[in-house]
Amino acid sequence: MNATETPPANLDVLLDVPVSLTVELGGCLMSMREVLQLGVGSVVQLDKVASAPVELLVNRKLIARGEVVVVEDRFGIKVTEIVSATPQP
Repeated sequence: MNATETPPANLDVLLDVPVSLTVELGGCLMSMREVLQLGVGSVVQLDKVASAPVELLVNRKLIARGEVVVVEDRFGIKVTEIVSATPQP
């Protein structure tokens, strides 16, 4: 089903259920001492390179990858890949 198709009636009840959408830029491992030393202007180095795609997660499940874009004064995500539910050979 693509975004322009009408969903089947039995799915209609689920379409308004709120979900948590998270965009993960990367991560790092820090000691509590390092975390407590963070302040305004601190830079935290992440485990991904700047050109790497960000991951979009719905309820902690990876659903897509994309790239960060700026829309007016806000950040956004341009989806570049939808993650398949079944692994590709």
